[in-house]
Amino acid sequence: MATDYDASRKTDDEQKEESLEARRLTLGEQDKTSGKIDEDETELAESYELPGADLSHETLSIEVMPKQTDEFTCTTCFLVQHVSRRSSPAADLCADCA
Repeated sequence: MATDYDASRKTDDEQKEESLEARRLTLGEQDKTSGKIDEDETELAESYELPGADLSHETLSIEVMPKQTDEFTCTTCFLVQHVSRRSSPAADLCADCA
């Protein structure tokens, strides 16, 4: 008889649990909680803000600062980056866009 040395080895307890699980499945027993609907999912879904929602009643509390002398605006992605992220001294491209 050939032996598969790569196959996982199971203890006697694991084999007994698997055989009990197989018997439950063949006898038609089901998990008692499998048919229940989780009501928390619907409550959680209602709390999400979808893109394009009306945000006219919201106020922002962020202070916007002007571009500093050691920053540049990338001409491709239009993000304000620090000069150390510039791909070359002559170009206004960040390292990600270069």
